[in-house]
Amino acid sequence: MSGPRPLDAAWRLAFRLGFPVARVWWRLRGARGEGALVAVYVDRALLLVRSSYQVEWNFPGGGVKRGETPDAAARRELAEEIGLVAPRLLPAGEATGIWDGWRYRVHFFELRLDRPPKLQLDNREIIGARLASLEELRGIAVTGPVAVYLERAPVAPPADMGGDPTRSR
Repeated sequence: MSGPRPLDAAWRLAFRLGFPVARVWWRLRGARGEGALVAVYVDRALLLVRSSYQVEWNFPGGGVKRGETPDAAARRELAEEIGLVAPRLLPAGEATGIWDGWRYRVHFFELRLDRPPKLQLDNREIIGARLASLEELRGIAVTGPVAVYLERAPVAPPADMGGDPTRSR
């Protein structure tokens, strides 16, 4: 298998260099944001994605644009990041915290599938994906919002998985 294309590699570098700068800017501005994340279940396993600019695993998702509903943002991000078109997302609550230097409100959605989806990673922002059983999740570093979701989820493993979910990582 060949490596990333030059344009993809350039995008990865831009994300990797730009994200720390953005975190400082958000912290200085006291920025507030809104996002949507999708917990994709395949049987009892969860789909996790890895971005090119963070070491923790996350759920597919991202920011809610001005004038966009959280549900529409979640669907857009699923398609953009992993090439998955969701027929229906179930609302699964929300959380507010300070993550990556800014106050953020995250809307959670769930998608339950009976078999692993065929993924098409964008290979720029999202560079990896994996299914993790609930037992495996205990040993995986996840983002603050994912840790909050897992603490609240009825089938979630114990809350000690992700550290303090209100702290920026």
